[in-house]
Amino acid sequence: MTAAIVGWAHTPFGKHSEETVESLIVRVARDAIADAGLEPKDIDEIVLGHFNAGFSAQDFTASLVLQADPALRFKRATRVENACATGSAAVHQGVRAIRSGDARRVLVVGVEQMTTTPGPEIGKNLLKASYLPEDGDTPAGFAGVFGKIAQGYFQKYGDKSDALARIAAKNHKNGANNPYAQMRKDLGFEFCRAESEKNPYVAGPLKRTDCSLVSDGAAALVLTDISSALSHDKAVAFRSQAHVQDFLPMSKRDILKFEGCGEAWRSALDKAGVTLDDLSFVETHDCFTIAELIEYEAMGLAPEGEGERAILEGWTEMDGKLPVNPSGGLKAKGHPIGATGVSMHVLTAMQLTGKAGGIQVKDAELGGVFNMGGAAVANYVSILQPIR
Repeated sequence: MTAAIVGWAHTPFGKHSEETVESLIVRVARDAIADAGLEPKDIDEIVLGHFNAGFSAQDFTASLVLQADPALRFKRATRVENACATGSAAVHQGVRAIRSGDARRVLVVGVEQMTTTPGPEIGKNLLKASYLPEDGDTPAGFAGVFGKIAQGYFQKYGDKSDALARIAAKNHKNGANNPYAQMRKDLGFEFCRAESEKNPYVAGPLKRTDCSLVSDGAAALVLTDISSALSHDKAVAFRSQAHVQDFLPMSKRDILKFEGCGEAWRSALDKAGVTLDDLSFVETHDCFTIAELIEYEAMGLAPEGEGERAILEGWTEMDGKLPVNPSGGLKAKGHPIGATGVSMHVLTAMQLTGKAGGIQVKDAELGGVFNMGGAAVANYVSILQPIR
């Protein structure tokens, strides 16, 4: 263990037309530093996760964090990006800065404002996280990419529409109790399972309830070295981390296996000296319900082709053997691209310090985070545990 989370902040996710990328950044940066019991002058380095890709006219956004306080002027600030895993890329870079000894306290911010972009442009922007020579003309954009994955999975293993609807219903039920979630409504299995005017097919076998939400929002956390963390009121340490990058073209890999996800989980669990059975819960990247289903298999919860057992038998429910996405996941919470990975770490830290309120997992002692960029291209896993 080389770094710990000692403070955090999180906006509600949703439509924030009254906000800007700058105002969202400033808000969570100030709040996270204060939550850590620090002053802005105490921060050594800043890492901003911001995907953008056309969502914001303002690019080159790293220095916007300095707007939170004049004392942040002249601090090192870097923007990082790795598609939908941008937030975790920022968190991991912050941990590396501490591990190297180059920084003692790092502020990590993740942000995105998507809803001010016209609908057709949103799809075009998101599709940039795919391999354009192969997928650039995919109907329905990135939903179309995962629609093809779902079709391939159904062709190989049979129709899993019940499992996908159960995943959607589970995450919406959890999200109803999350004050940060964009959609706080328990939709129920029947609504998620049936095609309707309010729940039409979007791409392949994926319906609207199978797709994560376009969203605005920000999250931030403060990292310190372990010795400093022990002086804080709360501290959640990184027991291990893993980052695995795979080929961008889906044609170069078996896309139904999410092999990069599996490699990242195996590496992180091995470094932590634990097994999946030791985890109290997992926050995983359910950009689409088919992604969560395949991730069950990639993380080792179920054998290949049998991921449906995890949801149909209740393993991943709040009272199951491994609750998955107690926050409601991207499905209910929303998916502001650059903020997502930071949000996942913040909510995991809240769970492990008993501060998760209505989404609290009972006796949570060890949490896992999986954040994915593209179709299992950028794969980040963190294993977290409380030390205070």
